[in-house]
Amino acid sequence: MPQTVGRIAALRRYPVKGLSPENLEAIDVLPGQPIAGDRSFAIENGPSGFDPAAPAFIPKQRFLCLMKNARLAGLATTFDLASSTLTVRRGEDTALTADLSSEEGRAATAAWFTAFMDGELNGPLTVLPAPGGHTFSDTAKGFLSLINHASVTAVGAMVNAAVDPLRFRGNLEIEGFDAWEELDWAGRELVSGEVRMTVVKRTVRCAATNVNPATAERDLKIPATLMKGFGHADCGVYVEVTAPGRLEVGAPIALA
Repeated sequence: MPQTVGRIAALRRYPVKGLSPENLEAIDVLPGQPIAGDRSFAIENGPSGFDPAAPAFIPKQRFLCLMKNARLAGLATTFDLASSTLTVRRGEDTALTADLSSEEGRAATAAWFTAFMDGELNGPLTVLPAPGGHTFSDTAKGFLSLINHASVTAVGAMVNAAVDPLRFRGNLEIEGFDAWEELDWAGRELVSGEVRMTVVKRTVRCAATNVNPATAERDLKIPATLMKGFGHADCGVYVEVTAPGRLEVGAPIALA
């Protein structure tokens, strides 16, 4: 029988690594796979060594990412999965519309970001599509990143500021659990409807969480605060889907 039952507070995917999230009401998930469309593209910042014929994990620093490029948070981007169309807005203005499934669209996107990221380039920018089920996430596996809202609230108390869960760029946000209890869930199972997920490991936080997702300013020191308070910079966990089904916002989720 379940020991603790909470609810799914939010579902998100990040079609292009480092850019805006897409909020989902529901999503079908498969064993060993990330959320469909999550980190399907990345913008290479100089040669990264990524080989599409043998896709493997590449450190985030070799792509445009909030850890190194806070100004990305000042953009509002949307991605239409059906047409592979990326739209970039700056304020009220549409700055770019491009089809990332085409070489021309990826080249136009790279050109626009080259101008926008002036001063933070390590080399030519290249928009890379993820081949054959690969994801440009921060792990080499098809995991989902899970965030416990109570832990985010606790982080806010530590830094004496309101902290938006978006700073942690999770796929699955949950509520109804105690702060920090997810850090002890490794090897345990979460169940929501027919979906079953095994907790794999803690998520170590980087400087990306220091970036305010609304203002693009580095206004907090979250990893340093966690290290000072706990001796580690962990917040949230990675989970692996083991039984398929549908995740829905508002649905119960149980720690079995």
